[in-house]
Formats: sequence, structure tokens, C-alpha cells
Amino acid sequence: MSSKSRFVVSPDWVAERLGSPGFAVVDASWYLPAHQRDAKAEYAAGHLPGAVFFDQDEIADKESGLPHTLPAPEFFAAEMGRLGIGEGDTIVVYDGPGFFAAPRVWWMLRIMGAEDVYALDGGLDGWKAESRPLETETPARPAKTFIPAFRDERVTSFEAMRDIVGSGKRQIADARGAGRFEAVEPEPRPGMRSGHMPGARNLPAGSFSKDGKFKTVEELRAMFDEAGIDLDRPVVTSCGSGVTAAIITLALESVGHADNTLYDGSWSEWGSRDDTAIVTGKA
Repeated sequence: MSSKSRFVVSPDWVAERLGSPGFAVVDASWYLPAHQRDAKAEYAAGHLPGAVFFDQDEIADKESGLPHTLPAPEFFAAEMGRLGIGEGDTIVVYDGPGFFAAPRVWWMLRIMGAEDVYALDGGLDGWKAESRPLETETPARPAKTFIPAFRDERVTSFEAMRDIVGSGKRQIADARGAGRFEAVEPEPRPGMRSGHMPGARNLPAGSFSKDGKFKTVEELRAMFDEAGIDLDRPVVTSCGSGVTAAIITLALESVGHADNTLYDGSWSEWGSRDDTAIVTGKA
């Protein structure tokens, strides 16, 4: 018998709870230029009832020099409170296609202290396909206090990543597409070398879902096994800029793997430097 991730909820589950006290829905949509989708415009055109918009480019550390870097806990907490979300709420995040940007905000909320956080199976596209209700107005949620409890041990810095690459103390799971990983396709951001970190394994972000639905726990385990990831050992996840790495994190947590971290700088940092080790070809 197949089982779904305990962190993934169905449209029916969400619909039953909409409007309930302590229940929050977050539109976490964010796209690359190649998607040709405008997250803010889509939110304005129609979003889940009561959903607030989480801007991943704004709720970020803008001083880092890297795209949408994890912000300071105090800033994150203030922004959540402004959106009417407390750390004790039941929170559901979603994006357009189902599992692209939403897992990043799921991860951020969890490492900042929220525990009851889920991702919507099928995303906004799936919700629309089932002709479920939408709203166009921005909800007026009363401000709340979000008390952060930052789990900094779940975030890998550049210095720690360099040590991991050199020592092999953690397995590296890279969510970029195979073409970028193997350096047969260029990086979408200028000034970056192509390839991957020595020892990294490739688990493309798009392979974790099908038609917007997250794969079963059994399928996820098989994916990790096929990629050569030992679930009894620590893992650090990475991608282009720290967004889709969280899809692997969600998958790891779904199969019961808790000893994982996310390299926030990801390839935007590693690939743009001239003092980092890079290899090409298949892992």
C-alpha cells in the first residue's frame, strides 16, 4: 500500500479548514524567467480563499548579494506577523504547479519555529483544474506575533559547504536539471560556471512530482536509492539559488530522514566563485 508524505495535504483537506481560526494559507509562488509566469499577477487574478502572498524576493536578506537568501529570524518573524501568521498556526503553502517554490517557504517556516506546516498537493493549478473557489482581493488578516526559534543547524554556509566537499562528511543532493549538473547546458544566471560539486548526486527537482502531485513515500525512497543517496547518512541539499533544494528536503523529511541541511547559497554562490572545485559530466 502506497503512502503520501505527512507534510503534503489534499485540496479537500484544505477546503474543510478554510476560514478556521489559527489556519493560514500562503501563496509561495515564485518563478524563473523561463516559466513565463508572473507570481504576483496570478495571485491578483485569483488565489485560494484567504491566502496571503509570500514574496520570496522581498522576505530575504538583500545584503547578501545572492538571490532570495534566508533573512534574519527577527525580520522573517516581523513579516509573518504582518501577514497575520503566528508560529503556532496550522499553515499550508502552495505555488502554481504544485512543487516548485512552495517547499522553500515550507522549509523556511519550519526552521524559523513553525511546526504545523504543510504543502498543497497539486498547487494552484490543480485547485483551478477542479473548479474550486478563488478570491481576487487581498485578505485582511489581523496582525499576529510570530515568535522565531531559528534552527541554524539546518542551514549550511559556504564555509561549511567547502568543508563538506573536501571531507565527504555529508552527501550532497543537487536539485538542478541534469543538463546544468553535467555542464552540457549553461547556467541561467550570467557569470557562473557549469557543473557540480565533487561528490554531488543529481536529483532534479521536477522528478519528485507528477502532474503537480508529490510522489509517494515508497517512490521517494526508490529515487534516493537510485541516485546513490544513503538515507542512513547525513545529506545537504543544493540547487541553483536555494529554492528547489527544499523539494529534496521535503522528500527527505517525508521518508523520515531528519539529518539534513540546506546550502542556502547553492550554485549561485558556489558556481560564481573562482576558488571552488567543480566537476562536469555525470556523477
